[in-house]
Amino acid sequence: MSEDQAKKDKAAIVLFSGELDKALAAFNIATTAAAMGMDVTIFFTFWGLNVIRKESGGTPPAGWMERMLGLLNRGGANRLPLSKFHMLGLGTWMMKKLMRQRRMPALPEMIQLAKQLGVRFVACTTSLGVIGLSEDSLIPEVDAVAGAATFVGEAREAKMSLFI
Repeated sequence: MSEDQAKKDKAAIVLFSGELDKALAAFNIATTAAAMGMDVTIFFTFWGLNVIRKESGGTPPAGWMERMLGLLNRGGANRLPLSKFHMLGLGTWMMKKLMRQRRMPALPEMIQLAKQLGVRFVACTTSLGVIGLSEDSLIPEVDAVAGAATFVGEAREAKMSLFI
């Protein structure tokens, strides 16, 4: 296989946002690329970690600032707000209802589909530390916890790199 062919077959996505609509867009692209035969890696960093965070459980953060962030920033794929028109949760509820009516998969279903298609999930080590999360705070679908250098290595080989 030529070097160009290897690049064509890889996609690297940074999911920086913890907002539902942006996470859905990232997973829509990731599952489409994987279904088309590409090797796909999603690197979850900062608020994007909320997408792969358990809704409860994990080691409690040690410092008071990390505990405060944890209280204010509850994670889990079912708890993400919309980037616009969240309206104290009403907009998110409406979006989820419309998605169900149109038989669109919810984010937890997209996560499972991505795993079935072989999408690799990597959580950012640095962001975990800053936000005060531990590896056991993450859903079991996460393949690795690594730093930015790991993502840069993936992106360097990728034909498609996205920042969402």
